[in-house]
Amino acid sequence: MEPVLVEELKQLGAAAIEPLNRAVYFEGDLRVLYRANLEVRTALRILKPIHSFKVRDEQGLYRKIFDIDWRQYMGVNDTLAVDAAVNSPHFNHSKYVALKTKDAIVDRFRKEEGRRPDVSLHRPTLRVNVHIYQEECTVSLDSSEESLHKRGYRVEALEAPINEVLAAGMVLLTGWKRDCAFIDPMCGSGTILIEAATYACNRAPQLQREYFGFKKWQDFDAELWGDLLADAQNRVTAFEHGLHGYDMDFKAMRIANHNALAAGLEGQVEIARQRFERLEPPAEDGLLVMNPPYDERLVKTDIEAFYQMIGDRLKQAFAGYEAWIISSNKEAMKKIGLRPSRKMTLFNGALECKYHQYQLYSGSRKQKTEDHE
Repeated sequence: MEPVLVEELKQLGAAAIEPLNRAVYFEGDLRVLYRANLEVRTALRILKPIHSFKVRDEQGLYRKIFDIDWRQYMGVNDTLAVDAAVNSPHFNHSKYVALKTKDAIVDRFRKEEGRRPDVSLHRPTLRVNVHIYQEECTVSLDSSEESLHKRGYRVEALEAPINEVLAAGMVLLTGWKRDCAFIDPMCGSGTILIEAATYACNRAPQLQREYFGFKKWQDFDAELWGDLLADAQNRVTAFEHGLHGYDMDFKAMRIANHNALAAGLEGQVEIARQRFERLEPPAEDGLLVMNPPYDERLVKTDIEAFYQMIGDRLKQAFAGYEAWIISSNKEAMKKIGLRPSRKMTLFNGALECKYHQYQLYSGSRKQKTEDHE
């Protein structure tokens, strides 16, 4: 997802963008920080680095954290939380690193103020993130507070729902130009469909979210934030090509409709009950993105025959479409019987998945190429 996130940040006006491993570094002012939280679809958190240093043991970590002037960022009457991620031969447990960091911060306040701030795991004034890789420690402030995959629209979910950030990334990875219909024929609780719809309507993914960590920071600019919210709202548009979700399950239809309504998409998406083997294309051409059962968390009888049915229906009914399918079941994917144009590896939670693109031509691929020429 890093290249997708890079492109998103470019659109927001970020500078010095650098893809890292499972992260992207960028520079910008408060406007860029706020917009990243509000508008980026494929990030889980926006962290603001404040210090970095070399560290080899817990005493060194404690001293370096203690030496930071924490009164720049919070007061003794404020609340604190610390998260840590560790990949180092010198530190074994991230929770212990978080505990030592918290001790150093409150001890600094106790020395200077005579008392210490309280710890609060729910919406603290300041959430500190400590990341240690080998000997390099980076201390950051978490501007998001809650993970950005929490868009606020998931009122209900079926078993094994796909993560909102992964769903948004899947849509963006297709390169869809929002110039044709979008179809999710196995939409479940509607996550992929909703992420595609908010993108198609140019609706910021966090437009309805009320709380971010930066709102409690000492430099919070309420006027700037209000202007950005109003601007994002003004950029929402209607989508004319059609956004369609289908599922064979009545419960899935009900949940997907509730979630779409909670996402502010009333009147923009169509959700109907239909089995894929009987589904007729709702438009002459379009983009089809599918997350079928893998036979892992959701058990499906005779999974290979099910995937063969998917391939047969795509060939029979969806000529002119572009289809993308994600699955962790590599053997079943072979039964689709179509040659993928592109292959990617994505992780759905802990499951390593393949994400395949299929160009569905009415004739042979050779004939289609000749027609274009």
